[in-house]
Amino acid sequence: MYAFIWNHLPGPVIVKAILALAILAAIFYLLMAYVFPYVSTLMPYNDVAV
Repeated sequence: MYAFIWNHLPGPVIVKAILALAILAAIFYLLMAYVFPYVSTLMPYNDVAV
């Protein structure tokens, strides 16, 4: 799968590396800003039974 993505990025190796890092940073930002906070509200952190 990673080879498929790498082969479809345009440019020489350095451009591919920069694009791959930019894509990873964008995915990381989206997860931290939108996905994880939403999932956090669904998790039962305060449902403690002792």
